[in-house]
Amino acid sequence: MIWLAAITALAVGLVIGVVFASRLNTSPSRVHELENQIRSLKENHFEYKESVSDHFSMTAELVQHMTESYKEVYQHLATGAQDLCSIEVASKLLPTSTDAVFDTNSANEESSALLPPRDYAAKQNPEQKGALAEDFGLDKPKEISNEESPAQPSN
Repeated sequence: MIWLAAITALAVGLVIGVVFASRLNTSPSRVHELENQIRSLKENHFEYKESVSDHFSMTAELVQHMTESYKEVYQHLATGAQDLCSIEVASKLLPTSTDAVFDTNSANEESSALLPPRDYAAKQNPEQKGALAEDFGLDKPKEISNEESPAQPSN
């Protein structure tokens, strides 16, 4: 009886194995097809990365040209204002330095004065308790002397 159960279990296992293997469809042609598909996807991805790189490279060049053109127009306007207008009007219209608009030092000085927001409250003086102290914001109870105590009604 045990032999019969073992042979039956072996037969059922073989049938399940054959069905499972056929479901996987691991034929050499399918493997070759999937390898070609992966190779094609890798090539497409590489081409896409190249086109993105080329796009941003071209964008950087165009922005650089635009900046140079803007700088030339600004210098032309500054020169024209200095030549054609009175000194008062020219100084109001444009700074005297031709590269004043493009000077990054003044922007850095202004931004250094600005501080990012803090996630804590600043102390007014070093002796002050910090916001994370246990007794922060709590007033100490006043000791009441006998003279200051309210009069209790007598019974």
